[in-house]
Amino acid sequence: MFKNFNLDKLKNGLLKTKKKLFDGITEAISTKAVIDEDILDELEEILITSDIGVETAMKVIKNTRAELYYESDRSKLNIVQIIKNELESIILKSEIKSNDNSFIIEKKPYVVLVVGVNGAGKTTTIGKLAYNYRKAGLNVLIASADTFRAAANEQLEIWAERAGVKIIQKNTGADPSSVVFEALENAKLNNIDVVLIDTAGRLHTKSNLMKELEKIRNVVTKVIPHAPNEVFLVVDGNSGQNALVQAKEFSKSTQLTGLIVTKLDGTAKGGVIIQISAEQKIPIKYIGVGEGIDDLQDFDSKEFIEALFSW
Repeated sequence: MFKNFNLDKLKNGLLKTKKKLFDGITEAISTKAVIDEDILDELEEILITSDIGVETAMKVIKNTRAELYYESDRSKLNIVQIIKNELESIILKSEIKSNDNSFIIEKKPYVVLVVGVNGAGKTTTIGKLAYNYRKAGLNVLIASADTFRAAANEQLEIWAERAGVKIIQKNTGADPSSVVFEALENAKLNNIDVVLIDTAGRLHTKSNLMKELEKIRNVVTKVIPHAPNEVFLVVDGNSGQNALVQAKEFSKSTQLTGLIVTKLDGTAKGGVIIQISAEQKIPIKYIGVGEGIDDLQDFDSKEFIEALFSW
């Protein structure tokens, strides 16, 4: 499958997070002649303020302390490497690898439900996802089921045109489930490989939003029994701890199969990816490192940590 990944873009997109995390760690260590409990406490504080989370930071430093106990090499370079390895192992535990598109072709139409609150970048992410799938040689259809927000239809239409894919939409206020039904029937008739379904990011109450999502899921399953194949939650990397809260809330109402973290290029809070991986065990599928249509990159845990800890 087409893999949208560019290491230079990733490094540039994570510069603010890197400055907060890696530069903070190296600067703290460089000021100390001896690695003692005080410096370990300081490193723990740096991890916490990098939005990695209190529990995760404490665990990382606890493991680092234990490893240093048996480690003869207490050089500053080695300590950074130990912390780097600890953070990478956290993400790896929640990661699921998919290297080809055979799993999509076998279950076509492959239905992807995209959820998230307004402002997280959900609409633009769907357009970029569509572009990625199309670049992989797949026929893509977008279902514009966020019918409660007039701007959503207009924005998604623009992104569909940029991505070069078809879109099914109705007037503002239409039943979202009717849009989904029409899109899925269209997909079956026209040999579509992937259907991306946009959903509402906010209704009058949170419970109404979750009920609407459940209704859409039921329609999807009724039309295509094996679907939805994926449920992606889009969160804004700038939101830090709020991203974790959103992951928890949406997990209660729908079974999330993956997370997409947007706007990492504009924030120092990219460490929240590690916290969500540690606490929610939701695989990170894609990350947004820019505004361009090709700036939604496949997530690679090793390269992500490498970009954060590059000298």
